Amino acid sequence: MHFTINGQAHEADPDIRTSVLDLLREHLGLTGSKKGCDHGQCGACTVLINGRRVNSCLTLAVMHQDDEITTIEGLGSVGDLHPMQAAFVSHDGYQCGYCTPGQICSAVGMLDEVDKGWASHVTERLGAVALSDEEISERMSGNICRCAAYPNIVDAIRDVAGVERTKAEAAA
Repeated sequence: MHFTINGQAHEADPDIRTSVLDLLREHLGLTGSKKGCDHGQCGACTVLINGRRVNSCLTLAVMHQDDEITTIEGLGSVGDLHPMQAAFVSHDGYQCGYCTPGQICSAVGMLDEVDKGWASHVTERLGAVALSDEEISERMSGNICRCAAYPNIVDAIRDVAGVERTKAEAAA
């Protein structure tokens, strides 16, 4: 089977029951995406498939032969970090780092959703989305950080989005 991952063609012959996560880690040696719960509950395995956030442990590799899969390895590299990777570093948006690849991929996908005007559960009105702490928290709720680096993750996302806190958010 042929796969396009991080802009490069890859060939693999996984079992038809192999998840995208297992394809990446076990067949292709791309270990940036982490296996946390293997049930889609923690978000550590989040990758971008055709630009959309996907829990790679929940989707089968055979379903994505013609799709563009982007992992944390495809976002940036040492010396040439993606802006979200650089923001996570500068805002200390990680503790142990286990969830960080999924958090970063999810944040990149989430900001694309915001740019497209997609509403979330807490979006007050359709159209331009105000990227408040509540909005960011709701949109990132599928990614768990057991070390509780959430405030720093929100700061990193705000930095990349170019959004300052309101006075009310700063006072809270």
